[in-house]
Amino acid sequence: MVNLIKTMEEQISFIQQELSQMSDEMFSQQKEISKLTTELHKLQNKILDIENDTGIRNIIDEKPPHY
Repeated sequence: MVNLIKTMEEQISFIQQELSQMSDEMFSQQKEISKLTTELHKLQNKILDIENDTGIRNIIDEKPPHY
């Protein structure tokens, strides 16, 4: 019975450690995702600004003459 309790305590300890590591990794990944999302929005805005400044958006939205 004592061996069983000791084994279970070791398993619980191992699981707690693994859970903590996974939690830390998820936190780190979420920070990276947030950073990348912010960068993506900045790039999208820059592309829109360039399209608006150069008039490319108007050209892209126009239908070809054969329509």
